[in-house]
Amino acid sequence: MKPWRWIVGLIFVAVVAAFAWHWVAEDPGYVLVRLRGTSVQMTVVTALALLLLVWAAIAAIVALLRWPFGAMTRRHRRLSRRRLADGLVSLVEGRHGEAERELNRAARYPSVRGPALLAAAEAAERHGESARALETLDQAAQETPRAARVLRARYLRDAGRASEAVTLLAPEATAGSLTPAGWIEYAEASLASGEARNAMRALDPLQKSSELGSRGYADIESRVVTAYVLSATDGATLATLWSQLPKGQRRLPAAVDAYARQAARHGQTMAAMDEIETALRREWSPTLVATYGGMGAEDIEQRLRRAEGWVDTHPNDAALLTAVGRMCVRVRLWGKAKPYLERALAIEPHAAAWEALGDVYLGENQPDLAQRCYRNALALARGEATEALPEELRARRIDTRVTAVEERDQHGVPRLSP
Repeated sequence: MKPWRWIVGLIFVAVVAAFAWHWVAEDPGYVLVRLRGTSVQMTVVTALALLLLVWAAIAAIVALLRWPFGAMTRRHRRLSRRRLADGLVSLVEGRHGEAERELNRAARYPSVRGPALLAAAEAAERHGESARALETLDQAAQETPRAARVLRARYLRDAGRASEAVTLLAPEATAGSLTPAGWIEYAEASLASGEARNAMRALDPLQKSSELGSRGYADIESRVVTAYVLSATDGATLATLWSQLPKGQRRLPAAVDAYARQAARHGQTMAAMDEIETALRREWSPTLVATYGGMGAEDIEQRLRRAEGWVDTHPNDAALLTAVGRMCVRVRLWGKAKPYLERALAIEPHAAAWEALGDVYLGENQPDLAQRCYRNALALARGEATEALPEELRARRIDTRVTAVEERDQHGVPRLSP
């Protein structure tokens, strides 16, 4: 409380006391107590003072009588809190058996029983005692039912029983009463069990709670929306599903990529192209570029011209160079595909570029070089060393010291080298 409030309060008390004193002084009252022939006379003020003294004396005697019992209770409380703290520290340090013992001892005191049992169940689960963890959760459910239910759902999902986890959380999800951790677990279990539509229900409450933070929410939103898009079984369902998504979710790069792949799979290549091109105008994404280049032979010439235009603004994007090279391979432009793929490998070697270069050499009737490229693609995918091409071929490659160091921003303006 601020000092001026204390001053005002003391002034008010002083004023009330002054008026009360004058009021009592005029007529202090009269009290007569007669018991077995003994009479006691006093004023009302004196009687009230004696009553207060008697009440204080009785309270002091009761406190003294209860002190030994209170000392035992306080000691038990201190021990329980210390065991809870020691158990949590042991749990974090990985001493799970010791943590479980300390936490079970801490659970004997009612005030920390719920948290201690939850932590003890976690310790048992990490120790590999899943059955004991579930038994401990049964006890914890009597104290903290919602938290115990969420933890049980996570254990079920980790054990490969995601459908049971979804069923366990479904009533609260339907009522909209899940905690943030419950919504996260409901979404993860739904994804694991292939029920992406259920996972979508968790996004709105998670966004409103803001408990995940922007990065955490963006991650789960991207995974859920992507799974939801991939769940479409035909082109009509996909188109309806995509049109009903909020605008922000349709702009997620992972969701656009999933939609484009599904649309191309269902024969809707033009729709896939439009979505990718629109997304790339908003934000450049090598993943979308790779999908754009691998959508098949439909409208391949139009896509090739558009992708070659992007090379001017993104000359050092290995994914784009590989995509252009792969599209050139599809239209059998071997000589045009080779420089793109060689430059992509010079900037960032990856299996797709080696495989496409193998297709080029195969189209040029050079099977030995094609086999070497295919072996390099397999070796790179396995994390093994690749085999260099013959010296005369490597000498004709683009000088990356001149061309590959050029950097451009999203508007195509070259950046100065450091």
